[in-house]
Amino acid sequence: MFPTLIGTVVIAGIVGYIAEKTGFTHNGYLQSIIICVGGAFLFYFVTLMFGISFGRPGINAIVASVGALIIVPTHWRR
Repeated sequence: MFPTLIGTVVIAGIVGYIAEKTGFTHNGYLQSIIICVGGAFLFYFVTLMFGISFGRPGINAIVASVGALIIVPTHWRR
């Protein structure tokens, strides 16, 4: 369980960095990483509690991170 949680955080951080580097978001590197890690944590605990999953934990982390970046519209703010 613990290695899965650490892997989720690492994958979410990488997704946040890549999203900012490619121009998918304009939040700033740290903000995008925090959003992705928060979304991945949330989905990880939802998976533990309710068993809702997309398959493997890595895929869950990627989908949750991208979903969090889409849901949190901070790039529209000034």
